[in-house]
Amino acid sequence: MTIPEKLQQLRAAMADQKIDAYLIPSADPHQSEYVADHWKGRQWISGFTGSAGLVVVTAGHAGLWTDSRYFLQAESQLAGTGIQLQKQKVPHAPEHIDWLAENLLAGARVGIDGRLFSIGQVRHLQRALERKGIQLQIDLDLLSGIWTDQPPLPPAEVFEHELRYAGRSRGEKLREVGQKMATRGVDGYLITTLDDIAWLLNLRGQDVECNPVFYSFLFLEPGGGRLFVEEKKVPAGLRTNLQAAGIELQAYATVGDFLQALPAGKKVLIDPASANAEIYAQLSHAALQEGDNIVLPLKAIKNETEIGHIREVMVKDGVALLKLYRWLEATLQERSVPEAEVAERLDQFRREQGDYFGESFSAIVGYNANGAIIHYRPEYGSCADIRPEGILLLDSGGQYLNGTTDITRTTALSPPTAEQKQHFTLVLKGHITLAMARFPVGVNGMQLDAFARMHLWNACLNFGHGTGHGVGFFLNVHEPPQGFAASNATSRGTTAFAPGMFTSNEPGFYLTGQYGIRIENLVLCREAGETEFGKFLEFETTTLFPIDRQLIEVSMLTTDERQWLNDYHREVYERLSPQLDERERQWLAERCGEI
Repeated sequence: MTIPEKLQQLRAAMADQKIDAYLIPSADPHQSEYVADHWKGRQWISGFTGSAGLVVVTAGHAGLWTDSRYFLQAESQLAGTGIQLQKQKVPHAPEHIDWLAENLLAGARVGIDGRLFSIGQVRHLQRALERKGIQLQIDLDLLSGIWTDQPPLPPAEVFEHELRYAGRSRGEKLREVGQKMATRGVDGYLITTLDDIAWLLNLRGQDVECNPVFYSFLFLEPGGGRLFVEEKKVPAGLRTNLQAAGIELQAYATVGDFLQALPAGKKVLIDPASANAEIYAQLSHAALQEGDNIVLPLKAIKNETEIGHIREVMVKDGVALLKLYRWLEATLQERSVPEAEVAERLDQFRREQGDYFGESFSAIVGYNANGAIIHYRPEYGSCADIRPEGILLLDSGGQYLNGTTDITRTTALSPPTAEQKQHFTLVLKGHITLAMARFPVGVNGMQLDAFARMHLWNACLNFGHGTGHGVGFFLNVHEPPQGFAASNATSRGTTAFAPGMFTSNEPGFYLTGQYGIRIENLVLCREAGETEFGKFLEFETTTLFPIDRQLIEVSMLTTDERQWLNDYHREVYERLSPQLDERERQWLAERCGEI
């Protein structure tokens, strides 16, 4: 079916249900950022493949709301579909709600599939619509009846993430969560977020591309719990290990029946930001206590074992990148290279490093103008051919058993212009300023975000995405709660940093139709010392790969900035060179020289 044909069938289903507007989010029943193909209804109905967005369909209008990271991509993919791009001013803000309130009449009915919206989102939507006399129906799955080739849920096996990587046993983690449950006075806790379940139980899966998680729910009670997962996905030995920790298995599809059968008045903790509306309705008879996710802050603080592995995995990743760039330089002397081939080759070089599990996200290989498309994904047949001229932006990451990586480098393939050097150096200055920052305990991501933007701001320039996100440990590359963000719309802006948090530092600058610049390293928060003014924190840069000196206008750097860059390149060489042959060491030495 074409997109217009799909919209026609959806509108017919809406008319049958007397629904005036239907909302289709980028979500699954666990509020995951990235979802299995089974749950990609928004992509199916619209053709837009970006990870963030929401479609609203009425009888006379269809719109896709997404943020500035995806404007160029969405404009291209929505062309000719009958779906209009609605540009969000603030990432993640529910601006579609204002549109509904303004464009629907009193008495209109809005429908959603309650499995795909958190109860917090539903309440916000209900309040806004009720003020206009608009009704909301939350139990409507209108896609499954028309999505005839919807993929099944993934069948991949769940596996153990060994203690030598995790650093803490599942029993230890479960006891800590149990203590926090007791402090909150609850005797039940429903965990719905996939990465929290995987981390807590030291399990990993293969249900979501690039994210080593598996579809499940976890219900904890004093002394044990119940994992709702397709039992055939759990090997017998692993099932025995889980039972030894007090965790019994039950079929994924039975979670609703289990919740409805709980005793009336049972004190159950849920997180309204992640528990979906259908789950909430199934627990309506219980004594619900709504509260913040217990697991989230525990997972965000990496333990010493994890931190040790993070430092090791950066060497693997740096070696893989070095091999990729050497291959690219040599190949460009003979022929042009499709952007998609660069992504494939990098995946191969990472695989050679050992303990590699796959990409942590689809590599962004943006040559010249494509570098300005912030979440660009190259595909054969439509991607650009890279030639030895211009600028290449490469943003990529790997999933290893001993850590998750995410790195961006912008490289000049020919002598850069003065303007390109100026823009690159402004971005670099912001990156270094944030990397060098020292700040009091309690400072949050919105406060620190300005460090990375200040030099661009001084030139009346800016970029439209957040400066950084939390990163998981062999888990999701985007891991809440912390990050660097220009607003307080999400936890990335409001969460205070703490030692052990692992976060990306990735300011950028983009000229539509010309080029994009981004420099990204991953940083660990650590203690910096204590004075009469309190405790202070700082960052340790962990990523190991040279920053292209061709693009630097050295006269724009301060003495401290030059010193930081020289120290960084010295560490890159010292850490990577023992893993290289003589030619590779020479290549690296040339790119890590002092400025």
